[in-house]
Amino acid sequence: MKEITAKGMLVACAITAATGFGGVSQALAAGGHDHGSNAPVLKLNAGSKWQTDAPLREGMVKIRANVEPKLDAVHAGRLTATQYEAMGKAVDEQLAYIVGNCKLAPEADAVLHGVIAEMSDGAEVVGGKKAVDDRSKGVVHIVNALNNYGQYFDHPGWKPVKAGH
Repeated sequence: MKEITAKGMLVACAITAATGFGGVSQALAAGGHDHGSNAPVLKLNAGSKWQTDAPLREGMVKIRANVEPKLDAVHAGRLTATQYEAMGKAVDEQLAYIVGNCKLAPEADAVLHGVIAEMSDGAEVVGGKKAVDDRSKGVVHIVNALNNYGQYFDHPGWKPVKAGH
């Protein structure tokens, strides 16, 4: 059975929304397709941050709680392959939760797709699904996505993640 990643679910939702079909399984089968230049653009809502809902805030808090405490170990080169894989899995699980439960206005959702896409790319690297010479590069994507989330979405109390270089 094919494993469905958050990125695949995101693509499936986008295809389903764009086509108006309920054929999610067909969209999931197309989940490996990269849309390249059609990537969502991060932008503010007429100068203001986009509204969030409880599932989005909950998922982002959990992703942050999983990643941020490990940043010192990542920088020191002490995170093991098993720990990287666990981080990638935890991020993927929360992204799947967000995609499955978050209900934003269409414009906000389109901007959120940019954040989720970068975070999903990072999770694939961290989790070992994308071959790279250094898994910490995936953590950089996840941290950037978390900080972009805080920059573009209204999440009371959200502070930028300090990468700590």
